[in-house]
Amino acid sequence: MTNTALLVIDFQNDYFPTYEGNKWALSGTEEAAANGSKLLTVFRQKGLPVFHVRHEFPTDEAPFFLPGSEGAQIHPSVAAEADETVIVKHQINSFRDTDLKQKLEEKGIEKLIIIGAMTHMCIDAAVRAAEDFGYQCSVAHDACATLALEFNGVKVPANHVHAAFMAALNFAYAQVHSTQELIDTLN
Repeated sequence: MTNTALLVIDFQNDYFPTYEGNKWALSGTEEAAANGSKLLTVFRQKGLPVFHVRHEFPTDEAPFFLPGSEGAQIHPSVAAEADETVIVKHQINSFRDTDLKQKLEEKGIEKLIIIGAMTHMCIDAAVRAAEDFGYQCSVAHDACATLALEFNGVKVPANHVHAAFMAALNFAYAQVHSTQELIDTLN
């Protein structure tokens, strides 16, 4: 089990509807982060590695996660502890132009449990990249959040966006489970 790490992606202030001044509130972020916090607690109790990824856009012209802003900081409910690695990225994919893969290799990580936001962007990209790199991936579906989308005049509710992406990941890229199911496998 020491070859398993928790990857916490983009649980940042701007995504939380309850964060005053948020710039890109998602649906169900608080509930997802609360479940993520449960996984964090188990990983910390067991002394298992935790990696946090924080997205910060390189310019002030971005709609959210502005450079150096409080909105781009990791939300306090899932904040990194001093001994936990924090990777700052400027792309959707957590592996692109970062040292995430190198850090995982240094710790001998083979399996990842992935949580965070947004389901349809950064979670999807990280899971697919991780699997392509040979990691065995699990996703805690109830510890991820997204938002409603619209395409070509079709409005898609957030829960449908989330379900569609989880179904796709579960088909070929990861095992998708609830937070509690993943905690049970760790105990």
